[in-house]
Amino acid sequence: MTAPPRGTLTLESNDGRKIVVDRDVAERSVLIKHMMEDIGEQAEDQAIPIPNVNEAVLNKVLEWCAHHKADPQTTNDDDSDSRKKTTDIEEWDQKFMQVDQEMLFEIILASNYLDIKALLDVGCKTVANMIKGKSPEEIRKTFNIQNDFTPEEEDQIRRENEWAEE
Repeated sequence: MTAPPRGTLTLESNDGRKIVVDRDVAERSVLIKHMMEDIGEQAEDQAIPIPNVNEAVLNKVLEWCAHHKADPQTTNDDDSDSRKKTTDIEEWDQKFMQVDQEMLFEIILASNYLDIKALLDVGCKTVANMIKGKSPEEIRKTFNIQNDFTPEEEDQIRRENEWAEE
């Protein structure tokens, strides 16, 4: 007996929107892939709830998944030192991540929740590149972070972390 052809799935975002997507694209998410395995045949007949992601972010994540659907799935065994240390990002991914900061952080949160390791890596590398070479003051300005340290606390932190400046 041959397996039925793989079709589409309906995902339901946390704001109640239904999105129809190719199963191959949706299964770039380890979470969704495991849900499909657990639910079985009826998975294609019902909407799969994605409670932590709104429609706009889910559409963006699915756009990335569609572009990368032919890529090999990464596993935790793939954590090589060279991949961990580099902040190089492919050109398409760089353009994809050119969004406002709120959307960037929502994509990172969604990729973590949906267990899409490659997208999570791209999001984190994007943030790392935004920080690279900047002073604490510049980083605060970039991310609109209030400095709530007293001058004494800041001085103490600098002394405790001098080793990191070398």
